[in-house]
Amino acid sequence: MDKKTCLYDKHVALGALMSPFGGFIMPIQYSNITDEHQAVRNHCGVFDVSHMGEVRITGPDAERYVNHIFTNDVTDAPTGQIYYGMMLYPNGGTVDDLLVYKMGADDFFLVINAANIDKDVAWMEEHKAGFDITLDHQSDTYGQLAVQGPEAEDVVETVLGLKVSDLKFYTAKTIPAGGEELIVSRTGYTGEDGFEIYGSHTYIIEAWDALLSSNRCKPCGLGCRDTLRFEVGLPLYGDELSADISPVMAGLSMFCKLDKAEFIGKEALVQQKAEGVSQKLVGIELADKAIPRHGYTVLHDGQPVGSVTTGYHCISVDKSVCMALVDTHVAKLGTALQVQIRKKVFDGTVVKKKFYEKHYKK
Repeated sequence: MDKKTCLYDKHVALGALMSPFGGFIMPIQYSNITDEHQAVRNHCGVFDVSHMGEVRITGPDAERYVNHIFTNDVTDAPTGQIYYGMMLYPNGGTVDDLLVYKMGADDFFLVINAANIDKDVAWMEEHKAGFDITLDHQSDTYGQLAVQGPEAEDVVETVLGLKVSDLKFYTAKTIPAGGEELIVSRTGYTGEDGFEIYGSHTYIIEAWDALLSSNRCKPCGLGCRDTLRFEVGLPLYGDELSADISPVMAGLSMFCKLDKAEFIGKEALVQQKAEGVSQKLVGIELADKAIPRHGYTVLHDGQPVGSVTTGYHCISVDKSVCMALVDTHVAKLGTALQVQIRKKVFDGTVVKKKFYEKHYKK
């Protein structure tokens, strides 16, 4: 049975196209994906991301435990700092990618992908032996909004009355509002400036209503969330990362601190860096307007060498592009490849995975 977020009735009332995603019934689009995409690129959009999971790790060994299960390094992190990274299996495959918020001394807030909540929490529970921590699964407590776009700061401050201009990129703070403590961060999944707001279901519903009634913020579905993240080369678990795709294969080694004393999967990554990997994630630009989709075969000189992980006709740059996992010997920039789209084969070239420049406020 698919779950519903606290904003489900709001989406239905707006006539959103609803569809299962990550164990929830979620809005895919309201007007259309292109309009919503362009609203975020040029103005401001709001997403219901209440399907995401939240886990609080506290206690004397919280920092040591997080460093044990997480590829990035949170040692002596300043309060309010946010880190992106992965949890790995011992073989280097990815359990999930996630954000870790340092909320205070011995206090970490982990944000995980909706489809992986049960698996991730079980994984964390399984690996907490020997650590003096409390693991509090809080996913049912929080709703979450992502307000994204070049006007997001002004919208959050003027419409919601939340002071966020002091937040630097990838930092968070708590803000009292409506008798509760919100967690607000300068983060997002769109390549634009923006904020993610975690609060009670009651607050999130009120904030959603305020944002929409202001006419300054367009409701956006998961359709354009995917086109936006894809254009700027951000990975989606299940496509660009998985139990079979390590961060090294995905080109995300910068978020894996191999100089850390230890973390689950470290030995496998060290070996992959030393010996190389058989496949790598690349960008491919097609010479045609045909659209490459997830799972389509990638060819080199007529021979299969990999498959598409995500593909679109890019809204912001008017090109047909994809990310694909291909054999390492054909992964160099400029390599001529082909993508089989149904019964036809289309020429393409290996390019950087970022098809559109990010516009974060650093």
